[in-house]
Order: sequence, then C-alpha cells, then structure tokens
Amino acid sequence: MAVNTDKLDMSKINEWRSIVTLIVFVIASRCALVETNGSFGANRKTGTDLNVLFPFHIPIYIPRQLSDAVLDVLSALRVIPPRQKRSDDDRNGKVKLFVRLNFPMNFVTAPLIADLFLLAISAIGRDEVRGGTIGADHISPIDIMLFFITLAYIAISIDASGLIRWLAYKVLLWGGKSGHKLFFYLYTFFALLGSFIGNDPIILSGTPFLAYMTRVSSNIEHPRAWIFTQFAIANIVSAILVSSNPTNLVLAGAFQIKFIDYTANMLVPVVTTVIVLFPFLLYVIFRKEKLIPKSIMMYELPEEMRAEIPKNPCIPYAKGAAEEEENIHADDDKGKLLELAEIMHPFLDKKGAAFGAFVIAATLVIVLALNAANPTKGGLPVFWVTLPAAFVMFCWDVGSGWLRRGETREIAHNGRRELERARAERAMADVAFQHEGLACSPPDEPGSKNDSSGGHENVANGNKEITTATKQFQHSRSVDNTTSTICAEGEESASVNTSKPARGLSSETLGEKQREIDVEQRSDISSPEKATLVSLVSHARTWSRETFPTATAVLTHLPLALLPFALAVFVLVQALVTKGWVPVFAHGWDYWVNKTGTVGAIGGMGFLSVVFCNFAGTNIGTTILLCRVLQSWQAIHEKNGIPISNRTFWATVYSMALGVNYGAFSTAFSASLAGLLWRDILGRKHIHIRARDFARFNVPIIVISMAVGCAVLIGEVYITRDTDPYNPS
Repeated sequence: MAVNTDKLDMSKINEWRSIVTLIVFVIASRCALVETNGSFGANRKTGTDLNVLFPFHIPIYIPRQLSDAVLDVLSALRVIPPRQKRSDDDRNGKVKLFVRLNFPMNFVTAPLIADLFLLAISAIGRDEVRGGTIGADHISPIDIMLFFITLAYIAISIDASGLIRWLAYKVLLWGGKSGHKLFFYLYTFFALLGSFIGNDPIILSGTPFLAYMTRVSSNIEHPRAWIFTQFAIANIVSAILVSSNPTNLVLAGAFQIKFIDYTANMLVPVVTTVIVLFPFLLYVIFRKEKLIPKSIMMYELPEEMRAEIPKNPCIPYAKGAAEEEENIHADDDKGKLLELAEIMHPFLDKKGAAFGAFVIAATLVIVLALNAANPTKGGLPVFWVTLPAAFVMFCWDVGSGWLRRGETREIAHNGRRELERARAERAMADVAFQHEGLACSPPDEPGSKNDSSGGHENVANGNKEITTATKQFQHSRSVDNTTSTICAEGEESASVNTSKPARGLSSETLGEKQREIDVEQRSDISSPEKATLVSLVSHARTWSRETFPTATAVLTHLPLALLPFALAVFVLVQALVTKGWVPVFAHGWDYWVNKTGTVGAIGGMGFLSVVFCNFAGTNIGTTILLCRVLQSWQAIHEKNGIPISNRTFWATVYSMALGVNYGAFSTAFSASLAGLLWRDILGRKHIHIRARDFARFNVPIIVISMAVGCAVLIGEVYITRDTDPYNPS
C-alpha cells in the first residue's frame, strides 16, 4: 500500500502553480458547500449558507441580439417552442441591450470548474486526471461510485415500494399513545434499518413520516426532537457497513480493508454510541414535555378515509386534488386529516417490497462473502455483484409497471382531471368573490370625473380576469407534489394558493364559467402547436411516469450528481498530492501523533474529520483528502525506516471512519449531501430549519457521539491491536 516516495517531495509548494492549486481547492470546497434544493440534481436550486463566503450565482450578460438569434435558431430547428415576447424591459419600456443569465456555483459545478481551470494553467495533467478517475494508490473512484449508485438503486426501489413507511406505521401502532415508548421504538427502528440500507432511504421516507406524525399530534409543539434524532441516528449507523456510505467505500479501498473486518472494528463503537446517546436525547437534550410528551394525542382518521384504497404515490397525480389541498389547508383540520392519512393509511407494494428485500439481502451477503474470500489485491471490483443485482431490480420495476400500465394510466388520468377541475373551480370562486366586492363597493359621487367610464373599465377588467383565470387553470399541467415518499418529491411545482372562500357564486354562474372553459379548450384544440424536442421529451417523461411509475421515480432520485462531484474532488486531491501539499499535511499529522500517541491520534483525527466535513466539500471530500494524508504519513515512515505501530495506525483510520460518518450532523447542512436532502424534504413539509438552529441542536449530539465512539475505540484498539510495526501487505 506504500505510496511512491517521489510524491513526498515538498519542494514544489514554492511554485506558483502549487500555490494556485491550493487556493483553487479551498475555493472549490467552499463553493461546494452551496445548499441545493432537490434530490441530488432533481429540480435543484442554489442558495447561500452562513458558512459560505462567496456568491453562488455568477451573472453572465449576453447581448440580446445574440440571445434572440440563438433562441430563434433553436426554435427553427424545433428544439424549443417559438420565442415569446420578453417581459424584462426596464421601467421606461425600453428593451434592455443585454440578457442576464445566472450560472450556479454548487457542489457539482464548482469542483468541475476548478479542474478545468487547473488544466488550463497546466497545474494538473493526464496523471492527475487519470489518478482521480481511474484510480491511484488503491483508490478506484469509478469502481466506488458504480458500486454505490447500483446499490442505491436497490435501496431506493425498496423505499419506493412503500416498505419503510409501512414499517414505520407499524412501529407507530406498537408505540401507542406513550410518547417515550414511541420515541424509543422509532429510534430503534431507524437504527436497525439504517444499518443495512444506509442513511439515504431513511432520510427519504423517514423524514416526511416524522413531519406528518408531529403535525397531526396536538401536544407536540415542535418536531425538532424527532427529526434531529432521526437524522443523527441514520448517519451514526451508516458507519457499520462499508456499503452504507460512499465515505466508507473510499476508506476501505484506500487502506485495503476487507468489508467484514471493517464492520467488525466499527460495530462496537457504533452500537455503544447508539445505546448511550438515547438517554441523553430523551432526558437531557430534548427533555421538555412539549417536545417528547409522555402521552401523545393524535387526530383520529375517519372510517371513510380508512376504507379508501391507498394509491401508489409514484404515479403522477395519484391523489388528485388532495395534493394541493394539503398545501392550502396546511394549518387547519382538513390539512391535518390529509397528513394523517399519509402515515395511518400507507401504500405498500407487497410483491415489490419482498422482492427488493430479497435482492438487497442476497447482494450484501454475496459482496461480504466474496470480499472476505478474495485477497485484497487483484480481487474483482465489487460492482460486478451490485450491477447485475441492480439490473435485476430494474427489470422487476419495469416489468411490474408494464403489467399494471392500464391501472396506473387510469389513476394518473383521473387524478389530473380532478386536479384541473378543482383548480378551475377555485379560480372561478376567487374571481366571483372579487366581483362581489366590486358590486358591494359604494358608487362614485354624481358628476365625478370618472363617473361613467370607471364602471365600464371595471366590468371590462373583470371579464378579462374571468377569461384569464379559466384559461390558466384549465391548461395547467403541473402540481406541487408533496407526498411523504421519495416517489413524489420530484413533481413539477405549480401550486396555486387560492384559499379564499366562494361567496355569491350561483349554479348559473358556474355553468357560464364552465362553458367559457369549454370554448377555450376547443379553440386550443383546433390550433395545436408544432411538436418540439422539448415537448417530445416532456411527453415521453409523462408517459414513462404513468407507465413505469416506480422505475421512473427511482431513476429520478438516484444520487447521480454524486458522480461528477466525487470524481472532480478526487482529481483536486490528486493535484494536492502531486504538488506537494498532501505531504506537508502528513508531516504536520506525524508531528501531532509523535507528541500525543495513540490516544491523541484518535482524538485528533476524530476532531479533524468532523471539522473538515463542514469546510472541505462535504464528508466525501474530507474522506478523500484525509485518506491521501494518511497514505503519505505511512509512506513518510516507510521512507525513514521508522514504522508505525499497528495500534496507532488502525486507531487513526477507524477514528476517521467515525468522524466522517458522524460529521454529517455537526454544524452545517452542507457537511453531507444527506443533510442537504434532509433540509429540502423538511422545507417541502413546511418545516424550516435555520442554519444556526441546525448547529445549535446538533453540537451537543455530535459531542456526545464522538466522545463515546472515540472512548470505546481507544479501549478496542488497546485490546485487539498490538504495538508491532504496521505492515501494509
């Protein structure tokens, strides 16, 4: 495992390209902390975090003539619809000479731009790019990412079947009305399930489940105790299996650790952390009665809602008008009933859940067996097992969707029609309410300047509003989809907040408005627009969602954005290695260990890994960087002929494993991609967590967790590891 000693040359750090490389790495890591709004690339938006130092939208001004020419060419080629009249003129009505485009700087674009910039100035070359993609020093980025993505497909497919939410519902029933018992049951449930399938599925389904549960409980004032506990425990137990987190894959590959050995060394510290943390959460951190009441009072679900057959939320518009009503009535009893139905009447695809559970169990057993039987050098890549398994799961999802295509298409069609009807009725009720207000307003005084013309103007405007509203809502084709499973979080958002009551709207008026809608619809049908590439893709996506709802939903929510991010960060870290910066960090670490010993190595690496998660491009970037530092540290001792003891070396490695997993719940959402996803899901469920609150409630949790985990690890390495020289072979 020894690193080439030529890479330990630190004289290069005085070169200007080396200095620029370090600066670019720091800036790219900071820009990578931008918080995304969406599921790893689906419907993303960029924003700013308190920890971010730079703006993340770079304005690019393009001449209007050039912009219009490009759009006209694309329209002529029928790639996009014809260009519409712009509405961005200035206050004087003059056409602006430039069009502003906002280029996002997020966790995907920032590292990629950094790599391109370093290539442009010749700071990196073919060796760095190859080492950061194909692999170097026993780390194969492509193999790691393929393994994680393929295994993630199976786990997310199980989530899409409704199994996790259904199991959580059963746990809710077992807990009954006892708040403390329910808190313990959910804590144990998330810990056990997360140990096998990782943190992402737990966050995808567990977070909306808790958001609904706490909202429909009349005596839970704030959900922070439940959601922060769930987020922490999901990341803690992800440290047990190598397959649960890409950080574990990077670490195991860097130091050629067999999967079974990794689990054996991490099991005791993690399980002890889970056991010790629970009483601190219940009786210290979240001890207030309004957070975790001794007795939980929940609303009752009416029998007529229980009698309804739950529909697959992966199907678009499966809930019909209830989708928007859940948002419009978020703070009243009707909204609470809709949310209660989400947790007390869940959908479950029994065959899909059973098949998915079998596939993932068989896959993990085969991976562990082959990894334990094969030597660490020259073994087959583990994705050779997970890739066929993911393909089998994909074929199951596609096949089951095709067999049920008639049913799913009918559900989507009926739901869309119900939603459009509800929107049109709300629009007409809103317009009627406005006209009633105009009719009841006092008339102008006789002889006033606008006596005669004002009334005609109001009538004309009112008729225009009616026509516009009916047309807008009849042709609306998108809905703010906020169901509690991952299948519904990628829906197009076009909800309308029209919650005003209908007043003075007679059946005759409704009939007139409906006739106007029919006229508008017939006029549009008579003059259809030409198909474009964009419209064809949109229709194809709609057809896919209605025909293969599960497969489409799972593919939509795969963390594909992790691929360019991780590979770009690998290249950046490889640049730090070749430019001499990683050896500098390794010498600093060696000095610390020589002064503090094994105990200091555990404490120091645990602290560094947690802190770096918040500043070095998430916990994935931290793992890549620290693995390279430890490899250089081992190479320094090998070059000097002074070996590192087994105890100190493995204490450092497993302390880093604790830190990069636990560090996800530390001080910033951007410490992990799971944190960004967790915050986004909560926002969709009307629970908004501020950055300072995230840090304030997580700091005591991370302090207790790391203290317990590192303390147990110290005892473990002193019992199981000797002081013989570490031999990488």
